[in-house]
Amino acid sequence: MSLKNTIVASLLFCFVLVGCKTEEKKELKKENVSLAISGMTCEIGCAKTIQSKLSKKEGVIDAKVIFTDSIANIEFDANTVTKKELIAFVDGIAGGDLYKASETTKKTHECTKECKEKCELKEGKKECKKNCTMACCKDKKA
Repeated sequence: MSLKNTIVASLLFCFVLVGCKTEEKKELKKENVSLAISGMTCEIGCAKTIQSKLSKKEGVIDAKVIFTDSIANIEFDANTVTKKELIAFVDGIAGGDLYKASETTKKTHECTKECKEKCELKEGKKECKKNCTMACCKDKKA
């Protein structure tokens, strides 16, 4: 009985040892890309749909699609997905006939939490108070 217990314990130990191997994880390689997206006709049906689908794509850390600017700002893991793959992904939404994405250097106006509090800049509003001195508002004076 003792030999049987020793063999079972040894086998169990081997299974645990093999099963507990930790997979080496690659470090996140965060990159950002701004895409100009043509073909959007509305904020809810188009921009929010694209943003939702991008957010669920493997490798995408954060995605913001601004309908009024026709821009998508995407933060992604370059180890998982490339800029070309993101462009192709957006092009393929809605069967591939509706949207066309291309990389752009244009960025949307994004304020920090501090700026929003001091300037009362609300989501979707693109104007800052006239007397705002925050750096993020220098190009958005009302």
